[in-house]
Amino acid sequence: MPRLKYASVVRVLVILGLFCLWVQIMLSASNGGIYRDGEELMNANETSEQVLALVPPELHKYLTVHPKNISANSTEKAGPKNVTEIRKLIERYNDAQIIHNEDIFGPVQNDTIIIAVQVHTRLTYLRHLIVSLAQARDIDRTLIIFSHDYYDEEINNLVKSIDFTKVMQIFYPYSIQVHPHEFPGMDPNDCPRDAKFEQAIKLKCNNALHPDLHGHYREAKYTQTKHHWWWKANRIFNQLQCTAGHTGMVVFLEEDHYVAEDFIHMLHLLRATADKSCPQCEILSLGTYLKTYQYHVNGDKVEITPWHSSMHNMGFAFNRTVWNYIMELQDQFCAYDDYNWDYSLLHLSQNRPGREKFKVILCKGPRVFHIGECGFHHKKSNCNASTVISKVQKLLQNAKSYMYPSRVTATITAGGTKHNKKLVKGNGGWGDIRDQELCANMTRIGRQNRKYVYFT
Repeated sequence: MPRLKYASVVRVLVILGLFCLWVQIMLSASNGGIYRDGEELMNANETSEQVLALVPPELHKYLTVHPKNISANSTEKAGPKNVTEIRKLIERYNDAQIIHNEDIFGPVQNDTIIIAVQVHTRLTYLRHLIVSLAQARDIDRTLIIFSHDYYDEEINNLVKSIDFTKVMQIFYPYSIQVHPHEFPGMDPNDCPRDAKFEQAIKLKCNNALHPDLHGHYREAKYTQTKHHWWWKANRIFNQLQCTAGHTGMVVFLEEDHYVAEDFIHMLHLLRATADKSCPQCEILSLGTYLKTYQYHVNGDKVEITPWHSSMHNMGFAFNRTVWNYIMELQDQFCAYDDYNWDYSLLHLSQNRPGREKFKVILCKGPRVFHIGECGFHHKKSNCNASTVISKVQKLLQNAKSYMYPSRVTATITAGGTKHNKKLVKGNGGWGDIRDQELCANMTRIGRQNRKYVYFT
């Protein structure tokens, strides 16, 4: 009997230990710890020696990970915040519209290049994007706007530590983080993604009458990206005080991009070449997706072609004139049944009454790169950030002699079949009338200069 009792006690202790471990993991996940929402499972605190060797020592500070929730310069309370507290902080940030380092680098001018970075939770990649931006010539003449859909003190402290140019943070107020159990997050009474229409009607779930074109119901984690992109663009062009009269270029980047040191130089060359050779080119593109890179051939070459979302959505730029064209067809963007913001823009481009599709002038030798090996559309088994970053660093190092061309040679192409294929239908994921209405309301609120409201 004593032996049996001992075995029972050991079994109970083991079960309790496993339960405690599970609770710790869940708490880490809920507080944006090891398993950040949407971030690949990798050690975000490691940067390989190979990568560090190609980063100037003075920039290592952007790759240094500080103990969680502790920062020498932070005045914010340490520890996790509840939803109500995060909402208040987001509202405070958005109302303040603070431009950090403006006292050092001067005020925003109407022709200042604005770099808009869409940020979720991929901190490792964001660190390297910041390092690449820090090395770009003339970066001190820009304004970088970081647009967040997840409030995280570690990310905030990293952004606030930037000292090489003007910086602003804006926070998407309709995020899943601050609406975890209600629209635009996932309401407990929302229809399951794969529920059949008849089943959804019987369940009487919220969006039963509005499946997408494939018969599926919305997934908040996918719709959020399009909402965030649209809100960010509206915020920059229609709402911020510092951009009220802005006529310059806005460059759109994401947290897992990496820029070449001459990307601003190339942006000016693209603009000058478009003004001279292609006045109808509305979009400039610094990045494209290539399998091989030949800077000795293409370092000073640009191409003029019809804009296509999946080819020319990385490091692309446009100005207020183009934004006004988009505003004319905002209903098409918001009503189009596709959860991708870029395909929604393509649909809009292909349906401009009395106008041709958007034309793009792009670098044939890319100056913006995608370093995120994992994500919604890139599910690779090896999620080692350092491997990809190291490849891009070495590529740019080897291409140094081909950077900063004094002029570029433009070729005009009609584009291939993919460029010119008319979109018949979207990719779905955007059939819910609530998503379409929220999207439309973002523009209405911006134009009426009203404050955003939270869902309750």
